[in-house]
Amino acid sequence: MVVSPAKHSVLSTLQAAGQPVELGVEVALARVILIMSPDPSSPSGVTLDWRAELPTLTSRTLTLREPVAQDLGALIDLLSIGDASHFGLDYPITDVAVQQFIEHTSRARQAGQSFTYVITHGAGRPLIGAIQVRQLDPAFEAAEWEATLQPSARGTGVFLDAARLVGSFAFGPVGTHRLEARVLLQNGRANGALRKLGAVQEGVLRRSVRRGTDYLDQVLWSVLKEDWTEHWVSTVPRVH
Repeated sequence: MVVSPAKHSVLSTLQAAGQPVELGVEVALARVILIMSPDPSSPSGVTLDWRAELPTLTSRTLTLREPVAQDLGALIDLLSIGDASHFGLDYPITDVAVQQFIEHTSRARQAGQSFTYVITHGAGRPLIGAIQVRQLDPAFEAAEWEATLQPSARGTGVFLDAARLVGSFAFGPVGTHRLEARVLLQNGRANGALRKLGAVQEGVLRRSVRRGTDYLDQVLWSVLKEDWTEHWVSTVPRVH
């Protein structure tokens, strides 16, 4: 039997860990929780299956991780901000609704429908924002993302830093080809940030979202994987 270099590497890992390999190469490989994916942000090309466990993403200044129950109070404060993205939650924001949102993020990630990160300035630090990516087709090749930040974090570069991590993760391990965003027309800062990420304005969605009693226009943006060339950052997983 000829064993490919990739399979040989995995088998060596199994043997070093004391895993039996006499059942055959394919059966042994089925035990491995790693998947091989062409992630240009990962030098090794190996990532964990994000549906099984969402990796922590880090930059020099930020840590992004999946929401947990202990984030309840901070998320209520964040999502209650008047111009915050609500990630599908109805207004007003309640304790029960946010608790259900936290639980739903885990189920939706396991089903491969979406993944959600909270944004912090480091492990154990208070969260300053949240960002979510949702599939628009069963293969997750087209997806929609939205984010919201605490007012104190706006205009500081936090969004661009977090977006580069999440975009690189989506275009890399997740396999997304197109990311869409819908931003309020009057939100000049967010529209400018998307332009800096190489997104293209595709149109204006008239009166497409309600805020209180008013219906507001949104700008539709898209960014493609091939447009992401200068924004790739490492998303080598650190799973906690």
